Amino acid sequence: MQRSKAHKDATAKVDRDKLYTPVEAAKLAKETSTTKFDSTVEVALRLGVDPRKADQIVRGTVNLPHGTGKTARVLVFATGDRAEAAREAGADIVGADELIDDIAKGNRLSEFDAVVATPDLMGKVGRLGRVLGPRGLMPNPKTGTVTPDVAKAVTEIKGGKIEFRTDRQANLHFIIGKTSFDERQLIENYAAALDEVLRLKPSAAKGRYLKKVTFSTTMGPGVPVDPNVTRGLTAELEA
Repeated sequence: MQRSKAHKDATAKVDRDKLYTPVEAAKLAKETSTTKFDSTVEVALRLGVDPRKADQIVRGTVNLPHGTGKTARVLVFATGDRAEAAREAGADIVGADELIDDIAKGNRLSEFDAVVATPDLMGKVGRLGRVLGPRGLMPNPKTGTVTPDVAKAVTEIKGGKIEFRTDRQANLHFIIGKTSFDERQLIENYAAALDEVLRLKPSAAKGRYLKKVTFSTTMGPGVPVDPNVTRGLTAELEA
C-alpha cells in the first residue's frame, strides 16, 4: 500500500521498539495525526483470552467521562409509549415491523451507529442477526440495549456510552475521543474503559491478560503503549 509523505513522516516519529506511557502515547497520537479533519483516537488491546470459548469472550459497555466527541445515531425498535419516549430522548430512527423488514433487506444501514430494542420485539428483531451481528449492532441485554427503558438507553448512548467486544483474534477496539481532546480527556476516557476491561477478565483466562496496547488515530500510525501501566494514569499529567 502506497503511503503519503505525511504518513511516512508521522510514522518516523514513533519508536516501534519503545513502550510509551499512556500520556506519552496520547500526545504522540495527536501529534502524528495526518488528517485535516478532527480524527478519532482509538485504542486496540490484545487480550490473553481464547474467544473461541464462550466463557472467555470479553464484552461490555462503559460511559466515557468526556464522551467520544461524536453524537451516536441511535435506531430503536419499539412501539407505543416506548417509541414516543425514544423519540423524545433523541433517537434518530424509531419503528417496529416495517423498520425491521427494511433493515432485513439491508436498507438504511449507514444511518445509525447503535441499536436498541424493547424485550417484546426481540422475537422479531432476532432475525436481523445476520445483518446486525457482523456490524456489532445486535441488541443485547448484557450491554443494556435490550431494555424496556429505551429512553435511558438512548440518553446514555448519545452521552458517550461505548460498547466493546473481543474479535476472533482476541483483539478489542474502542474509541477514547478525538484529536481535538486534550491529553487529560483522552487519558481519563482510556482509564474508564480500561478499568472496565480489567474488571471483566474471565476467570477461565490463564496467563497474561493484557498483552498489547496500541493508540492510533484515523489513518495515523499506531503508537505502542506499555500494557503494565494500568493505574494512576493521570499522575504524569500532574508532574
